Amino acid sequence: MKNAKSDTSLNEKDAILDMLESEKQLMSFYTTALFEGSTKSVRKEFSSHLNSVAENQYSLYTQMSSRGYYTPAPAQKQMIDTTNETFKKQQKQLS
Repeated sequence: MKNAKSDTSLNEKDAILDMLESEKQLMSFYTTALFEGSTKSVRKEFSSHLNSVAENQYSLYTQMSSRGYYTPAPAQKQMIDTTNETFKKQQKQLS
């Protein structure tokens, strides 16, 4: 059975979303590598790559946002307050 072209290709939104998710995953990998880098030069290299990926991620986000493909929901005040309190408790425990 022959697949139709639409069955095998991504639309613009899906393609950009896939790129955005890939950049997010790369950021996670580079962050881990940066934390685990054993020399200053290695850490500097990973930091440079992390910054580059962060710029790419932001560029993709702005493209998606301007096209109406990505509209993050604003955080509710209660969620912000709860997260703040959790952070403050953890910070006190570490002091």
